Formats: sequence, C-alpha cells, structure tokens
Amino acid sequence: MREVIQELAERFRAAHYALYVVGGTVRDELLGRPSSPDIDLTTDAVPEAVKPIVATTRPSAIVLVGERFGTVRLLYTQPTREATEPLPDLIVEITTYRSEVYHSELTTADARKPEVVFGTRLEDDLLRRDFTINAMARDPLTGTLIDPFGGQDDLAARVLRAVGNDPEQRFLEDPLRMLRAVRFAAQLDFSIEPATAEAILLQAPMLEKVSKERIRDEFNKILVSPRPMQGLRLAVDLGLMPAIVPEFLELRGVGQQPGGRSKDVYEHVLRVVHNTPPDLAARWGGLLHDIAKPRTRTVENNQVHFFGHEDLGAVMARDILRRLHFDRPFIDHVARLVKLHMRSDAYAPEWTDGAVRRLMLDAGDSLPDLLALSRADITSYRQDKLARAAARVSELEARCEQLREEAERVPIRAPLDGNELMVIFGRGPGPWLKPVKERLLGMVIDGQLAPDDKVGAEAIARAMLDAGDA
Repeated sequence: MREVIQELAERFRAAHYALYVVGGTVRDELLGRPSSPDIDLTTDAVPEAVKPIVATTRPSAIVLVGERFGTVRLLYTQPTREATEPLPDLIVEITTYRSEVYHSELTTADARKPEVVFGTRLEDDLLRRDFTINAMARDPLTGTLIDPFGGQDDLAARVLRAVGNDPEQRFLEDPLRMLRAVRFAAQLDFSIEPATAEAILLQAPMLEKVSKERIRDEFNKILVSPRPMQGLRLAVDLGLMPAIVPEFLELRGVGQQPGGRSKDVYEHVLRVVHNTPPDLAARWGGLLHDIAKPRTRTVENNQVHFFGHEDLGAVMARDILRRLHFDRPFIDHVARLVKLHMRSDAYAPEWTDGAVRRLMLDAGDSLPDLLALSRADITSYRQDKLARAAARVSELEARCEQLREEAERVPIRAPLDGNELMVIFGRGPGPWLKPVKERLLGMVIDGQLAPDDKVGAEAIARAMLDAGDA
C-alpha cells in the first residue's frame, strides 16, 4: 500500500501537483488501529489531469466516479506472495480539492446551501469534511501532518467535533453525517462534543431525506461495532431512530414484570444486541427479537404476557428490513431468528430427539445464529442464572451436532417419495399426497419410522387413506 501511495505522490509532484492522504487513513494511523484497504487522497489537479498521471502507475482499473464530485477511483490488484493468502485489492480514490461558494443575492434559506466547486487550497477542502478527526492530511513524501482544525487534540480527548464554527452547516451538507457521528462514537468509543450533539438533535428530522440504502449501510456499521449499545442509545437520544427503525422506540418503558420490578424491554434488547457476536444477521436478530412485545403485552392475574410476540415480531422484522432495502435471503434469515427464538429459549433436556430435529429443520442455515441469540437472550445479573442458561444452550448445541452427524450417515427423509406413493396407489398427483408425505416424514423425524422402512411406510399410508385422513 505504501509503495503505491509513494509512487502516486512522486508522479503528481513531477507533474507539479500536490497529493495528500486524507480522512480515515490518517485518523486510524494516528490511533494505531487497522485501516481499511480503501485509501482517500486529495489533490489540486482536476480529474482530466489526474487520469493521465495515474495511468502511469498501471492500475487494473480507472473509474471516474462523477464529474460533479471530481473523484477518480483506482483499483490495484496486489500480488500474491508465495504460501500466503491473496491480499485484498487496494482501492484508491483521488478527489480534487473542493470548496464552497455562497451567493449573497439568494434568500437566506438558499444562501445556506452553497455551490460546491473545485478548489485550489487544501485547507478549504479540509474545512468541508465532517469531523475534525477526519479533517487531517498527510504528505506521503515528507510525512508532514496538516491539521488546521485540531483533529489531533480531539483524537487525544476522544471527542467527535464537527469541523468549523457551524455544526449545523456540516449536517446540512449531508444529513447522513449525523448518523456517521453515532457510528464513529460506537466504533472508537468517543463522545460527541455538546455543540455537535445539539446540532444533531436539532436537525435529526433531516435524516428522513437520506436514501434508505445509505441509512441502512451506516446503521449496519453501528450494529457490528464493538459498542452497539452505545450507538443505539445515541441514535435514540439524538432523535435519529425515527428515520431508521421507529418501532424500536416503542420498547421504552414496556415492563416485563408487573410493578416495574425488572428492566424494560428497551434495556433488555440493548443488552442482547451487545451480547450477540459481531455478525450482522445475529445483531439484527438481537435487535428485533422482541420488537413486537409492546404490541402484544397483556397482564392477567398480576402476570405479564407477550403471547405470540415471536410470530408478530417476524412479520414486523420483514417489514422493517424491506423498508431498509435488504435482500430477500437476509430478510428470511433474520425473520427466522425472530420467529424461532422462543423455541430455542425453551429447550429443556427432556426434549425428544424429534423435537430437536424439528427445530434444526425449521432453523436451517440460521441455526448457529439462533443458538447465539439464545445465549445472548439471558441478561440476568445473577451469575448462577447465566451459567445455567449457557449450559442449557451448550447442551442443545451438542445434541444438534450429534443429530446432524447421524443424519449424515442416515439422511432424514420419508421412506417413500411422491412418485413411489403414486405408483403404489395408482393415483395421480393431488391434494391427497401432501398429508401422507408429511406424516411419513414427521414419523421419521420423531424416530417412529426408519428412513429405509418402505414396508412400514406403505402400511401407514394405506391406513391413512382407508381412514380418509388424506
């Protein structure tokens, strides 16, 4: 990576242009944390001048992202070293300096929306960036750090501060920056300084204007961060959650025991998300597993119930994830976690192998995340209760593994398939076939019928048909 950046900087200098590393790469280097393989550079050269310069460095692809933004994206395929895994492709984005022009002849409202034009000064370009910790640049040839807005001091203080004297202007330029502030706080364990937080709270409704895809991608990063609980609290407290998952706000104040003797559903869900592994589907499952509790809460005989919240929750999860434009397989996966979480939570050693097999079949590929959600769903402060819950899930996991190994030796399937049943009874396809197949498969799952017992299966099928059960 350093060799590529060094070569680019030398080529730009030879052409009498400046080139600086900016943004997250500089920030992460100063923090001593791993950085993304995507590198952001900025230059005073316009895109038409950038393309012939970068072509001499032999990138595998050159893409002009947009004339308006002045960004040229380069892809470098890194060589594979012997006996090591292939290195990820290096993506370099070079953006021409940008600055703002305010038109005094416009109305006050319009004048707050400046025209963005190509600039000539690095400092003007850094002024337009979101937070001071991202508004630093480094000269790759000399190593000189350019920090006109105190980014180093804010890194040391672990503070997120909007660039410039008007935080509202930073968020007016791109409202998604408000959610980015929450994301950086959750990733880096930073606080948001008061003026910046106040500006976010004031302008939070503007997040509704941002595309659902951009909101989704930023929120996903919050969920898989090291501190998702911190990010979720900030999103709620700063008024951003209505544009993301407004249903999440309904969890606040919903007690799970009469008289408020336990933490509400909101606090419980925050801890469940924190306890799940940093896998996107698992974290979404944790976030939405109790989403329907406010809408299903009842109190009978001084007992609080949430009857059917897992079924309604699965429906709500689908609606929420569709609204955020997730793809169908991901929606199915998370909805399955929500629908099944009560079954896995209810596991007891007395379960038959058939009951465990049914759970495995219903969960499918979601089973590992379902077990992880069960582990996370016990948020008691009592260590003995946590230990018992962990042991229960471990036992369920062990039984699933044992039954999976058995199924590999003898696959779980009905002894007779549809074609065989039609031949035996001399009947064509029709509604009679499905209940017979389901009964035979169910008996195999429950261990009442061997997968290869065709004679026994035929007898059961004949008895069903004679009794009119099919």
